[in-house]
Amino acid sequence: MARELKPATKGNARAKALALWYMAPRECRLNAVLLPEAGPEDCLITTLWSGVSRGTERLVFEGRVPACEHERMCAPFQEGSFPFPVKYGYCAVGRVDEGPAEMRGRTVFCLHPHQDRFVAPRQCLTLVPDAVPTRRAILAANMETALNAHWDAGSGPADRIVVVGGGVLGLLVAWLAARLPGAEVTLIDIEPGRAALAATLGFAFALPEAAPQDADLVFHTSATPAGLATAIAAAGPEARIVELSWYGEGTVPAALGGAFHVRRLQLVSSQVAMVAGSRRARWSHARRAEAAMALLADDRLDALITDEIAFRDTPTQLPKLFGSRFSGLTAAIRYEAAP
Repeated sequence: MARELKPATKGNARAKALALWYMAPRECRLNAVLLPEAGPEDCLITTLWSGVSRGTERLVFEGRVPACEHERMCAPFQEGSFPFPVKYGYCAVGRVDEGPAEMRGRTVFCLHPHQDRFVAPRQCLTLVPDAVPTRRAILAANMETALNAHWDAGSGPADRIVVVGGGVLGLLVAWLAARLPGAEVTLIDIEPGRAALAATLGFAFALPEAAPQDADLVFHTSATPAGLATAIAAAGPEARIVELSWYGEGTVPAALGGAFHVRRLQLVSSQVAMVAGSRRARWSHARRAEAAMALLADDRLDALITDEIAFRDTPTQLPKLFGSRFSGLTAAIRYEAAP
């Protein structure tokens, strides 16, 4: 969580920005906000792109963040509080216009809500390398989650790996798995159209009824009880099932009868707020963020961004993105300064 910055005075003509706020269930709006005063180690950033984390932000948009999770769900630089009104988001890419001399003009990623300009401490920024286009850099938070999941899972070469759920996170988990030497990786999803994308990214695809059996390792990202049941059924004896889904409110039935105990299956959670225990003694959040950003230097990953929305159009376009009829993966929000 970033340190709190002192609000700027209203007399400063440069101190305003435009931010996206979730105002009520299924309602969002662009509101003017005051920028904080920048200290010597702070940067003023003009936003170029931001990414919509469709799973998490849809829960926010619909007001389905559980009361018990209001504090833990707070994003860095969030304003307001759950359920509404709240300024939320964590996939911003921009250009440093003011700040320490060595940062000016650099392109950076920040865990910041959707906003056309913002101020952030230098230590909260991840540099975007030249090999990663600014638009693709919005996937950095998802990549960091996928990387952390593999650390939690203990993935290894030649493993038979199944990923249930073909959203952005599931696709990145499968893409990382497919880079392991000799690994057999299969993505499971109910949408047949994901097969072509899986082939492009270098792994196999199957519908749930044709899911492989006896996997060494299973990742579940679909956030559905049916997907979790598929993940459990795909696991081999004593295999690990890594649960990455965020369900929001309510309880989730799990298929823990049948052969679950006889096969001695492991069901473990993975969440990005903490560095995985297998790496925590040596890896800081900053080191993990830099590694995730560097992993985005693959042109094939552009296929994960299926939609593009102008920032000024977000109040009318985001409800469509969060709707049940949306068939894409994720959207990039384009700001006026974007090249």
